[in-house]
Amino acid sequence: MINIAQRTGSWAIDLVAEAGKMGIFLGQAVSGMFRPPLRPAISVFQLHFLGVKSLVVVLMTGVFSGMVMGLQGFYTLLRFGSQGLLGSGVSYSLITELGPVIAALMVTGRAGSSMTAELGIMRISEQIDALDTMNLEPVKFLASPRLLAMTVAMPLLAAMSAVVGLVGCHLIAVEVLGVARGVLWEGFIIGVVPRDLLLGLVKSLAFGLTIGWVCCFKGFYASRGAEGVGRATTEAVVLTSVLILVLDYIINAIML
Repeated sequence: MINIAQRTGSWAIDLVAEAGKMGIFLGQAVSGMFRPPLRPAISVFQLHFLGVKSLVVVLMTGVFSGMVMGLQGFYTLLRFGSQGLLGSGVSYSLITELGPVIAALMVTGRAGSSMTAELGIMRISEQIDALDTMNLEPVKFLASPRLLAMTVAMPLLAAMSAVVGLVGCHLIAVEVLGVARGVLWEGFIIGVVPRDLLLGLVKSLAFGLTIGWVCCFKGFYASRGAEGVGRATTEAVVLTSVLILVLDYIINAIML
């Protein structure tokens, strides 16, 4: 029993210490966005690498999510004779829930893992130590542009995911299942109010900040060796994915 208590206490202390370290890292990275010298060219490059290069996978998952929702939603509503509500239900779900969440998970797997591995290799090759030696503030130089780019990119990717999801729903509902085009698109429009758009935006911003924060932190403090970089990348993807789902619930609970 004493050994169990010791291991539990040691785990709790390590968890609190890691959380504090992550919090300090986030504060340094966020403050680095606004402290001169600013490097907008690096942020634009990271925006292209993290956002534009993730566009294909986000669009593919978005359109098939919309198709699946259109198919399942139609047959679910058919049981209750409420097919006319298909457009409203799909648009609300895509804009407030599936669009931000699925886009964030896809970006975590594509861009977040790459970001962690890149910083991890810089750590084990002592490039980060070299920046620290030259007093260039490694967190500001490396993490802040990536954090800013990911925070800006996520709302745009989530919006594109929701739009192509509506197109996918249209293809299935109108072209395959025979739903009236006017009824479907009227549902798309009236099913969403400005508060729903705000909910989707807040989620996207929170998810983007979380992806940049966790993935940069894990890569920045990766342990030595190729095994350490692989472990850091795996931990970053898993932790970020879990935090996205946790944040999704918390934001829903607060804003709904």
